[in-house]
Amino acid sequence: MTDVLRLDNITRLYREGEGQLEVFSGLSMSLKPGEIVALVGPSGSGKSSLLHIAGLLEAPTSGEITIAGAATSKLNDTERTRIRRETIGFVYQAHHLLPEFDALENVVLPQMIAGRSRADAAAEAARLLGVLGLGKRLTHRPSQLSGGEQQRVAIARALANKPRLLLADEPTGNLDPKTSGGVFDALIAITRAEGLAALIATHNFELASRMDRALLLHQGKLIEGTQLPR
Repeated sequence: MTDVLRLDNITRLYREGEGQLEVFSGLSMSLKPGEIVALVGPSGSGKSSLLHIAGLLEAPTSGEITIAGAATSKLNDTERTRIRRETIGFVYQAHHLLPEFDALENVVLPQMIAGRSRADAAAEAARLLGVLGLGKRLTHRPSQLSGGEQQRVAIARALANKPRLLLADEPTGNLDPKTSGGVFDALIAITRAEGLAALIATHNFELASRMDRALLLHQGKLIEGTQLPR
């Protein structure tokens, strides 16, 4: 079974004054189809940077990123963009919805950019939003939706082009605990229903414990374990 995501010996260095800051060194991991994995660690540990590297938004200093069997280190920007568009869905802490468009249109637009007809895009958007409990909110703009509802629209948008890999960076971090739990449950349920692999960064160990397994990012290394501190 081909891994959906594989990172091999990833090193990331940043310039810091006259020296260099090492964020990762020799970091490796893999993600299988249908697997939902938590990426945990405190703020500043590099979770966002690792997700950016995994999603081909940021290049590592060295190492290889393989997406659905395709090695990416030697690809040009056009090829990397194509893989992101066709294979990867992103959910961020901030929803980044377009305020002038309603919920349905926010999920339709990325599909039309990818070449799908408006009718097909609208049907898929309505299906995803319905699964996420927003079937009666399709024509509401972001300002008319609660924070949790806005994030559900963002999740639907991330899944609209049928990616194989979902990368989520603190997807419930801006929400209150009660709303956070509901949105997280919806995210996990639809990810499993769509058969995606997912890497979800969180500092919430309770949420992490509800995923298939967890990776702790500590001092630039990944530590695998299912027994997480509460």
